[in-house]
Amino acid sequence: MLSVDASEMGYSFLQKGWCIVVCLLCFSLICDVNADVTVEGRVFVDGRSPIAKTDKDFICATLDWWPPEKCDYGTCSWGHVSLLNLDLKNVVLLNAVRAFSPLKIRLGGTLQDKVIYQTEDNPKPCNSFTKNPSVLFGFTEGCLPSARWDELNSFFNQSGALIIFGLNALNGKSIQRDNTATGPWDPTNAASLIRYTVKKGYDIFGWELGNELSGSGVGVGISVDQYAADTVVLYNLIQDIYKETSLKPLTIGPGGFFDAGWFQQYIAKTNGSLNAITHHIYNLGPGSDKHLMDRILNPSILDSGGDDFPRLQSIVNSSGTSAVAWVGESGGAYNSGRDKVTNAFVFSFWYLNQLGMASAHDTKTYCRQSLIGGNYGLLNTTTFNPNPDYYSALLWHRLMGRYVLSTNFTGTNMIRAYAHCSKQSRGVTLLLINLDGNTTVQAELNFSGTSMQVHRRHRHHKHRSKVTLLPHDKQASVAKREEYHLTPMDGNIQSQTVLLNGKALTVDSSGAIPAMEPAFFNSSEPMTLAPYSIVFVHLPSVAIQACG
Repeated sequence: MLSVDASEMGYSFLQKGWCIVVCLLCFSLICDVNADVTVEGRVFVDGRSPIAKTDKDFICATLDWWPPEKCDYGTCSWGHVSLLNLDLKNVVLLNAVRAFSPLKIRLGGTLQDKVIYQTEDNPKPCNSFTKNPSVLFGFTEGCLPSARWDELNSFFNQSGALIIFGLNALNGKSIQRDNTATGPWDPTNAASLIRYTVKKGYDIFGWELGNELSGSGVGVGISVDQYAADTVVLYNLIQDIYKETSLKPLTIGPGGFFDAGWFQQYIAKTNGSLNAITHHIYNLGPGSDKHLMDRILNPSILDSGGDDFPRLQSIVNSSGTSAVAWVGESGGAYNSGRDKVTNAFVFSFWYLNQLGMASAHDTKTYCRQSLIGGNYGLLNTTTFNPNPDYYSALLWHRLMGRYVLSTNFTGTNMIRAYAHCSKQSRGVTLLLINLDGNTTVQAELNFSGTSMQVHRRHRHHKHRSKVTLLPHDKQASVAKREEYHLTPMDGNIQSQTVLLNGKALTVDSSGAIPAMEPAFFNSSEPMTLAPYSIVFVHLPSVAIQACG
C-alpha cells in the first residue's frame, strides 16, 4: 500500500509539473508582446514610366556658421566645426566627402545673414561672432576672412565637392519693430566676394540668397515683392560677373520654410531669374522633445513630413517656371537636434523616408543639416567618424538612380518602400524600411511594364510577375540580387554604429571609409526585412520600360 501511494503521489506531481510548464508557456506566448513575429507583404513597382527625376547628385549636406558658443537647452553641440574653424586637414572629413564624387555642400545657416566678406574691395579686419542674446539671432555680426575662403576652396577642390554658397540677404536693410526687414538688398559686398571667387578660379555651383527670411521668417522676414526684386538683382549680378563663362552658377532662393501663397508669388515674380527654389524641413519639432524617437517611429508623423513636397511640386508645375524644387536644409528636429536620436541609427528611418518622398515629387536635390555640427551631423562633431546616416546617404547616392518609380507596399503600415532605376548599372534598386521592432517581414515583388526573356528563346512577353529576370548567360543561370541590410549595433536603435549585412561599418586607422559590399540572394526568393532594419535591394536582372 505504501509503494502504491508513493507511485500515485509521484504521478500526481508529474501531472502538476507539466501543467505548470504548459501554463507558463501559454502565458509567455500571450503576454510577451515583444516576441518576434513574421508577416508577409508585397512590393509593387509600376515600371511603365518614371514618375519623377532627381539630379544625379541628389544628396547634399550643409556646413554652418555656428560658433562653439551656440547652445540649445543647455547643450553646446557645435564644437569647432563651423565654416570658420572646421579642421580642413582632417583625413576622415576629406575621405567622407570624396566618397560621394561629388557631394553637394550648401554653406549657410542662420548666421549667414550676419556675415561680412573680407575681400580686396573690403580689406577691413574681420570680427568674430560674439554671443549677445539681445541682438538678432543671438550673435553679433561676423566676418569671413579672405584667407579662410581660400582655405575652404582648396578643400572643396581637393574633395570634389559642389558648392552652394548662402549670401547675406540683410545687407542694406533696416529691421523694423514688427520684425520685418525693409529696403532693397545692398549687393556690394556680395559682388566683391563673387568677383574675387571668379578671379581665383574657384568653382561655385550656385549662389543662394538668404536663410529663413521668407514668409514671416525666423527672427525676421522680408516681403515677397522685395525678396523677388533682390533675387533678380542677384541673378543679374551673376550673369554680369560670369559673362565670360559658358556654364554659370545657379541663382537659388529663398531658403525658407514653405508657405504656399508666398512661394507661389515668389516664383511668379522671379520668373526667368531663379534656377532652384529651396525650402527647409524641421517637421519633428524641437530637439528638446523627450518623445522625439517615438515621433520618428510613428508612421503617420513620418509621412506627414512629406506634405510640402506635392504642394510645391504642384506650384512649380503650374507656374511655367524653369526653376526646380530643392530641399535646401533639413535636420528634422530644430535647435541642433537631439543626441543619441538624430545622430543615431533610428534617424535613418526619418532621413531615408524623407529622401524617398522628396524624390517621388520631383525634388532635384536634398540638403541634410548637417555634414558635421550639432546633434544631427552625418559625421561625429568630435571624432569626425561617420554616423549611421552617413552610410545611409552614401548607399542612396551610389545605388538609387535619377528616375523614380511609383512604388507601394501592402501587408503592414510599418514598411516604407521606394524604387528607382539603378544608378550606373542596369536594373532597379529598392529601398525598404521596417519601422517595426518586433516583426520580420517576408516581401515578394511585383512589377508592371516588364519584359522577360524566357531561357534561350527570343520571345518577349509584357506581363506582371513577381520577378522579371534577364539571364546573364546562355545557360540561363538563376539570377541573383544584391542586398544591403542596415541594422543597429546590438539591436539598439540609439546606437551610433551601424551594421551592414551584420558587419560594423567603421573607418580604419588611415581614416578610409569602409567598402560597402552586398550580400547575394536568389531573385526568385522573397526579401527578408528584419525588425528595425533598412534594406537596399539591387536587381540588376530586371528590365522595365521606365528604365529603358
